[in-house]
Amino acid sequence: MQYKSQAVAKPYFIAAIGLFVGQILFGLILGLQYVLGDFLFPAIPFNVARMVHTNLLIVWLLMGFMGGAYYMIPEESETELFSPKLALILFWTFLVAGALTIVGYLAVPYATLAELTGNNILETMGREFLEQPLPTKLGIVVVALGFLFNLTMTMLKGKKTAISMVLLIGLWGLAVFFLFSFYNPVNVVLDKFFWWWTVHLWVEGVWELILGSFLAFVLIKTTGVDREVIEKWLYVIVTLTLITGIIGTGHHYFWIGTPEYWQWWGSIFSALEPIPFFAMTVFAFNMVNRRRREHPNKAAVLWALGCGVMAFLGAGVWGFLHTLAPVNYYTHGSQITAAHGHMAFYGAYAMVNLMMISYAMPILRGRAANSNKSQVLEMWSFWLMTVAMVFITLFLTAAGILQVWLQRVSDAPLPFMVVQDKISLFYWMREWAGVVFLIGLILYIASFFVGGKEEKAA
Repeated sequence: MQYKSQAVAKPYFIAAIGLFVGQILFGLILGLQYVLGDFLFPAIPFNVARMVHTNLLIVWLLMGFMGGAYYMIPEESETELFSPKLALILFWTFLVAGALTIVGYLAVPYATLAELTGNNILETMGREFLEQPLPTKLGIVVVALGFLFNLTMTMLKGKKTAISMVLLIGLWGLAVFFLFSFYNPVNVVLDKFFWWWTVHLWVEGVWELILGSFLAFVLIKTTGVDREVIEKWLYVIVTLTLITGIIGTGHHYFWIGTPEYWQWWGSIFSALEPIPFFAMTVFAFNMVNRRRREHPNKAAVLWALGCGVMAFLGAGVWGFLHTLAPVNYYTHGSQITAAHGHMAFYGAYAMVNLMMISYAMPILRGRAANSNKSQVLEMWSFWLMTVAMVFITLFLTAAGILQVWLQRVSDAPLPFMVVQDKISLFYWMREWAGVVFLIGLILYIASFFVGGKEEKAA
């Protein structure tokens, strides 16, 4: 059964994809700046392009999560959203605040932006991924609280399911751990210690609950497998995620001045972190193999399966490659870290958002699935983006291994910039893979505008 208020998810999905395009464009600018140092300088310096690239990543993923939640919660709760009007007000607030922040990064020097936005009142700026000015951070808190209020009230008046509860716990966790972005102690060790409480406990903790619940929801809808079976799998995944992810924060504490025991705790629990991602992969394939019906939206099922595999490879395997303390001693802060980050974010969070959009948008437009022609185009976009991301990861991994050898391991270590010159071939290859990724994303957008014989919604 469809609910009228689910339509508020549509603007969130459209904005998420628009911001995603922006993120990839700035990624390509960054890629060129690696090999052509003065590309677009001084209009867009490297540090600004990097800020925009990473901030757009965070904002578009959050937009997608919010859209997915607004679509899923009414259906799971079997009731209309508490306040569709509030959802739309918060959407425009979030979008305008995000856009103004990006304009601020591009239009004025960062130090000037800090002065203009009251950073002297509460110093929160200047830290990687949390560069947002104070008004933007406060805006994010207001939007998050309004969003959680809306969803919580919807669930309180409707049915409670395991999937919606896991999603809500993940979203509340997201909001709570963001509050640590306001804590910026003078002591650098203390600062870094709590900085990871936002950055790590988001992506390797509560965001995984959001990922698991979205995956479970779409698999129930597309396979017809009993809800009980899927919910049991979800409980296992959530348990493994929280056990490994929370103590696994220790792999960020190896070299920042924290006690030595973190090298043991961080190594042991980080080595276990691939397990929940492997469980997600087995879960997705198992449910599709046991399906009781053939859903017309084959593209959404492909995204679900791809999400499991790529999350396991990017977050699990590539994370494990350099998460043990004796290995990380040489590899931390190298291009191996960048390789892991790119595939993990794409595999786990970009793909789950693309899956939700692929599943929900046709239904919001009055059909069970897009036309066959449209889905073929979308599947092409899946393979182009996914294969391109695999190659981006492989090229960055090769660059990282060479970088570690030449700069940190060899008997005659070379200076940083000399090494960067020597590995520039891999940066060029990464750039071309990025162009292919952008083509795949353009095809994904185009697939929603392709006509043909459509599956009508029941």
